[in-house]
Amino acid sequence: MTSSHPIDTPAAGEKDATLYVAFELSKSKWLIGMVVSGESKMSRHQVAGGDTAAVWQLISKKRAHAEKHGRPVRVVSCYEAGYDGFWFDRWLAGQGVANRVLDPSSIEMPRRARQAKTDRLDLERLMRVLIRHEGGEPKVCSVVHPPPPEQEDARRVSRERDRLIGERTAHVNRIKGLLHGQGIRDVHPRRKGFLEQLAQLRTGDGRAVPANLAAEIQREHARLVQVGEQIAEVESQMTAERAAAAPDSRASQVNQLISLKSVGPVGGETLVNEVFWRDFQNRRQVGGYFGLAGTPFDSGQSSREQGISKAGNARARTLAIELSWLWLRYQPASTLSLWFTSRVGDQKGRVRRIAIVALARKLMVALWRFLTQGLVPEGARLRAAAPAGR
Repeated sequence: MTSSHPIDTPAAGEKDATLYVAFELSKSKWLIGMVVSGESKMSRHQVAGGDTAAVWQLISKKRAHAEKHGRPVRVVSCYEAGYDGFWFDRWLAGQGVANRVLDPSSIEMPRRARQAKTDRLDLERLMRVLIRHEGGEPKVCSVVHPPPPEQEDARRVSRERDRLIGERTAHVNRIKGLLHGQGIRDVHPRRKGFLEQLAQLRTGDGRAVPANLAAEIQREHARLVQVGEQIAEVESQMTAERAAAAPDSRASQVNQLISLKSVGPVGGETLVNEVFWRDFQNRRQVGGYFGLAGTPFDSGQSSREQGISKAGNARARTLAIELSWLWLRYQPASTLSLWFTSRVGDQKGRVRRIAIVALARKLMVALWRFLTQGLVPEGARLRAAAPAGR
């Protein structure tokens, strides 16, 4: 099958040609678009989701046909980062394909109020973006850099802990909400002896907790206890990894961050797993990855700042702001804290919230330099020893 809209591809070189392959991935089916440099029509194919054998058969057949002209054919592909993760990128690399994982939010879209959206149109759009990117327009989209398999696996521990913490909060709030509906306040489901206390509670109108409600709360509490046990198990695993940290390892970087007052084990683990495994070249890249870079609007006579871009790692950005508040508390004599105080003073509200975001960017750059160059943030205090077992 071919698309009805021609695809502008660069002319094939005298010595080689390029086969462009775009993937539109979904659970049940994959759409594949292919076009060789010098051609104007894109062939479209459909395979079952995850059928890599069928994918490689199509690519091999198309490449073999293009190589009949006696020139080697380089294969370049792309797909949008999403549900399928990065395993497909690694598989393509293993086949000798130069793949690009694209950030969906970075691809330009028409600004009309209503626009057609189909898998076919998305496939054509991906193909055009890939050709432009490979043709010398690197800013036409953002390319995601997949983490190595071992790093992708390492960050699962801190992400699992965050997810379990959320589940624990949900169970606690559910129990409190059920009891509040009966006029029972100030209960603490996580405290020891909660079930014994439940049997003694009285509703707002003096009755015992209804039997079915009590049974529901007991089941909810059992799930709460189980989540608590899993959180303890995950945290024990994190502690053991830090205690057995080898030099220049991920865990040793966590211990290095923890040596700074205000940075705890969980914060250090998350920063290393989410951010500082990457090889940043400068402070702008650090701020951009956190999504803490500014977004000025300067057009005609209108000039204003729109706030931070929020285009980076949302989990890391949230943590960066939390660590900034802790930094002000535990590192009050540091240059960063003094910079914040000199600009904010005793002001509250919006001014303080804006300034803490600016401090977060400066702090993350300082921590990056601390890890890569050993430069302790000016005026910061170190712990006597890194609490690896804390």
